[in-house]
Amino acid sequence: MFDWEAAWHAALYGPGGFFARGEKPAAHFRTSPLVGPELAEALVELLSRVDSALGSPPVVDFVDVGAGGGELACAVRSLASGSLAARLRVTAVEVGPFVPLPGVSWTSSVPSCVGLLVAHEWLDAVPCPVVTGPSADPWITRWWPSLGDGEQAEVGAPRDAAWAAAVGAVHGAALAIDYGHLVSSRHFSLTGYRNGRQVPVVFDGSCDITAHVALDACASAAGGDFVLVSQRDALGALGLSSEVAGSGWSWLESAARAGRVAELRSPAGLGAFGWLLHGRGVAVADLLPPLPAWRPNPASFRSS
Repeated sequence: MFDWEAAWHAALYGPGGFFARGEKPAAHFRTSPLVGPELAEALVELLSRVDSALGSPPVVDFVDVGAGGGELACAVRSLASGSLAARLRVTAVEVGPFVPLPGVSWTSSVPSCVGLLVAHEWLDAVPCPVVTGPSADPWITRWWPSLGDGEQAEVGAPRDAAWAAAVGAVHGAALAIDYGHLVSSRHFSLTGYRNGRQVPVVFDGSCDITAHVALDACASAAGGDFVLVSQRDALGALGLSSEVAGSGWSWLESAARAGRVAELRSPAGLGAFGWLLHGRGVAVADLLPPLPAWRPNPASFRSS
């Protein structure tokens, strides 16, 4: 029987694997941190709220899991100001070769931290087993009950375990940002990406291999105080809007920013990403106001 999880892991993280050899997501698909500084601005605001809820500890962490080229970690470091900047420790977590960046430390494993941990499109690259229905796998029975005969499904148990471990390493808050589905909308989505294009999955290390995340299952595995909302709603609650103001050059800059924010919040694109936020020692209600529950838009995301 073909071991999908082992082949997937070797293709990404084994010797000569896609990420192990140093490929960066920026070269293969567009992600929110590459749109502009606005995502980092929102995360600095969220970090500030976490910091306040923790009582402004002597050192406050921002941990970027699955950091790629470190674009998000670097932007957060540069945008932080005042007391927060003076106490901020930024750590990027990545398995591939590190990219030297000012004010950013690198590690290959998730560290314990006090502050905010962010996993931006990390869980979608955690390899999973693949089964064909009917399946008696316990995870499938609970989280993919709609699997039909002859249909394939990714078994999300490794992602659940990875996210629960990451959340358990945090005192403060942990945030997963990813595309995915709920138990009511499961669909097989394993696919490849190379040089900005979707490609058939091959396990030779030549492409990124990714699949939608069962964020409801990850939320349950980590437990505790959490919310699952859309990127569109979360960014709005953190102060990002697409209003245009001013005149002359300031209007042009405002319009450009508004365009970037609109892209990040588009309900047909990046805005439909799920934000899974767990509080650990702080109340989620102190970080985000009440927002509508996340409803994925599978048609707007990568699919096989």
